[in-house]
Amino acid sequence: MSPSPKIAASDSLNEIATVRVELRDTDPLIWREVEVPTSITLKVLHDIIQAVMGWFDYHLWEFTIGKQRYGLPMDEDWGTAPRKDAAKVRLRDVLKPRRTTIDYLYDFGDSWELRLTVTGVRAGHPAASYPRYLGGERNAPPEDCGGIPGFYDMLDALADPDHPNHADATEWADDYDPDTIDELPIKYALLRIANRRNPAKARLINKAPPKPDN
Repeated sequence: MSPSPKIAASDSLNEIATVRVELRDTDPLIWREVEVPTSITLKVLHDIIQAVMGWFDYHLWEFTIGKQRYGLPMDEDWGTAPRKDAAKVRLRDVLKPRRTTIDYLYDFGDSWELRLTVTGVRAGHPAASYPRYLGGERNAPPEDCGGIPGFYDMLDALADPDHPNHADATEWADDYDPDTIDELPIKYALLRIANRRNPAKARLINKAPPKPDN
């Protein structure tokens, strides 16, 4: 068994974690890999997950790390353990050498359960933009399709022209392709997050003089 990645306590923006995001109970597994600064808040980590999964932040969400939950402040927690404000907690503050996994729940109705695993931490490249998408496999389920059971029911209906729900599923899913990840919107969304975190760098890039024509 390989040792857990060391999580340093540095305050540097250049400390970058490689995070694997897996959607549980999917077969074949739906996953993404992304590089993120360890200085980001858990709220920004939520934004990154939404971006790489192609979701639109329509629903409630929360992280569970150990026995503690993190999310948006709420007046009531339905009798469960109090939820800490994810916008006030940084990724580096919740990771330890023996704690490199985070559970993430999105949409308390559909209940998308994701497991995040930090597979390594290293110094970032000063010219690179973070967060940065590294890759993944298979398209994420569309929002509001009914969770894992509804998702696979939809795929069955889409794949079988004789299925009684084929026409409805085709109309509802539009041009959804379960095998293909549309990477351009992912990279664009991550770039917007990077620019939001570092507006000075974004302005510098946007003001760069155009290259001369040959």
